[in-house]
Amino acid sequence: MKSLPKSLHQKLLQREQNNALRKLVSPNHLVDFSSNDYLGFAKNEEIFQQTHDLLVSRNYKVNGATGSRLLTGNHSIYSETEEFIAQFHQAEAALIFNSGYDANVGFFSSVPQRNDIILYDELSHASIRDGIQMSLAKSFKFKHNDLVDLENLLTKFCPTTDNQQPKTDNRQPTTDNGQQTTVFIITESIFSMDGDSPDLEKLVQLSEKHNAYLVIDEAHALGVFGKNGEGLVQQLNLHNNVFARIITFGKALGCHGAAVLGSEQLKTYLTNFARSFIYTTGLSPHSVATIFVAYQHLPKSEQERAKLFQNINFFKQSISTRNFQPATRNPQLSSSSTIHSIIIPGNERVKIIAQQLQQNGFDVKPILSPTVPEGQERLRFCLHSYNSQKEIFTVLDLLSTFVF
Repeated sequence: MKSLPKSLHQKLLQREQNNALRKLVSPNHLVDFSSNDYLGFAKNEEIFQQTHDLLVSRNYKVNGATGSRLLTGNHSIYSETEEFIAQFHQAEAALIFNSGYDANVGFFSSVPQRNDIILYDELSHASIRDGIQMSLAKSFKFKHNDLVDLENLLTKFCPTTDNQQPKTDNRQPTTDNGQQTTVFIITESIFSMDGDSPDLEKLVQLSEKHNAYLVIDEAHALGVFGKNGEGLVQQLNLHNNVFARIITFGKALGCHGAAVLGSEQLKTYLTNFARSFIYTTGLSPHSVATIFVAYQHLPKSEQERAKLFQNINFFKQSISTRNFQPATRNPQLSSSSTIHSIIIPGNERVKIIAQQLQQNGFDVKPILSPTVPEGQERLRFCLHSYNSQKEIFTVLDLLSTFVF
């Protein structure tokens, strides 16, 4: 077999020298502090069985979608699930994508146009940034959760809306040649590495003041926040003020796939122009049925959410008594989510400490540069409803002995 080109081989060697080479690892049976299965849905036997029963009752005895959704892959469970999701999230419409990555790449590569402006949080997920790179729009990042920096950019690129004008005002900035420009603000409700949140209410105010289109990725909020796990945007009753929400099912829902929530027109647009939707085989009936059944379980999971937030509060109290350096750029916006990271600079050091925790029975993963900036390497703790307070106390106690 032909060997790897020299340039690619050098890149691998560079990763090895930086102690940052990624490798696939086999599943383990350690105490879980690393997965995104916040409510335990991924191993919920009732969801597994009900998904099977639903498929049998509909006589769906097939293994795959057989084609893209625009050809042969749009089985009836798709439309039923999308309608349920839209109603659950109080949105006009929902469009299911094969993954969160596909949803973000499809949305951001197709919706912003050549003359548009994208303003995105500097810590936005890689899938958002990849989609933005594929877009023809100009993009500018603002400092993480820094709304002053964001407003400076908004003031530069678009006019403020007169407070006396009706909300239906559609004034947009224009380019030098007179073409209209749409400004998009992109952020996440829960950031995947720091676990913190922006001030969403102020973000909405800014977007309305400057007539910008606000897009929020709710990947790590779905299932966790809201009375029935609807997400942080709905918990704050801001869903009617947001242009689009991206939700993913591989976290708290314990399955696979994603959806974009928005207007019926947005759904139609994405169906026609989002290449990651158009040119791929659809999810199998089993995958979509699992999403549908998992959604049925969200309102029944009050006890799991209550236990999850007990664990979050206990974890925060426990680390406050130790001298760990939490990963947050702004102490006033520290994590109240399922994600809590502790800074341990240096790839080699953080990997060694993670291995020590794993050898003692706790699955805690190191996050290395270049995934995070150099000097911001960390241990990332993901909390779950099924973690015990004894497990939390013990893993932090162990960490204290390894760090200090």
